[in-house]
Amino acid sequence: MQQSASRGESATLRLDESELNSYLASHLNLASAANAAQNSAPVTAAASPNASDTVSDADIEQARSSVRDVKVQMEGDRVRAYVVFDVHGKDMTLELVGRLGSSDGFLKFEPVSGKLGSLPIPQSTLESAVQRLMDSPENREKLRLPADMSEMHIENGELVATYH
Repeated sequence: MQQSASRGESATLRLDESELNSYLASHLNLASAANAAQNSAPVTAAASPNASDTVSDADIEQARSSVRDVKVQMEGDRVRAYVVFDVHGKDMTLELVGRLGSSDGFLKFEPVSGKLGSLPIPQSTLESAVQRLMDSPENREKLRLPADMSEMHIENGELVATYH
C-alpha cells in the first residue's frame, strides 16, 4: 500500500477486527488503572436524559483521560466500540454502535445506538453528544484524515482506507 501511494497510485488498505484492535491497543494513550483512579471525576451526567445539556467540556476531557480499554467489532457497515473507563475507582462501560465514514477530509461517526453500562442512551442525546465531540475545536484536528488518505469506512466487517 505504501509503495503504491508513494508512486502516486491509488491503494486500498483493509484491516480486520483483530488488526484494528491491535493497532488501537498500541497507538491509544490509555490510562493505567492507578492513573485513572487518581484522576477520575464525575461523569455520571452522561447517564441523564439531558446529558447534552449537563456534560461540560471538562467532563468529556476527564472521561477521555480515564479510558482504560477500547475494543472494536465490525459487522457489515457498522462498528461497535466497547470503551471501559474509570469513574471514582469503578469500571464503567460505554458501548457505541454506528457507521464510520469520512467527509471533506475528516473522519465522521453516525451513531445508531449506545449504552452507558446497561442503560440505553436516548438517540437524541447520543446524536447531540457525538456532534459536540466531532465539532469541538480540540477534536477537529484529531479527526482529520492523513493528507494522502481520501476515504475511510467499514465494509463487510473490515475497515477500508483508500489512499491516492
